[in-house]
Amino acid sequence: METKMIKHHCGLVVEITAHDRATLENDLNTAEDIARTRAMQERRHGILVTQHNHTTYTVAVSRDVPYGETHEHRDKSERTQAAAPGCGC
Repeated sequence: METKMIKHHCGLVVEITAHDRATLENDLNTAEDIARTRAMQERRHGILVTQHNHTTYTVAVSRDVPYGETHEHRDKSERTQAAAPGCGC
């Protein structure tokens, strides 16, 4: 059974949960496109892709990343719930 999920958090963060590689890659690409569109509108921040575990990632427009860049980060904490980095909520 395939399980996939994309959640939007406050317009700046997209959470991805997928259990197979093809879905994960597709959803990450989609989320990065969403974040890139938002970042290009604001022209101030870049994109941060964070791996929280093997099935959960967040893609966020982040003030910690220079405009025009995409950075990857692996969350090494024991959390299984994705955080919302860079979220201005």
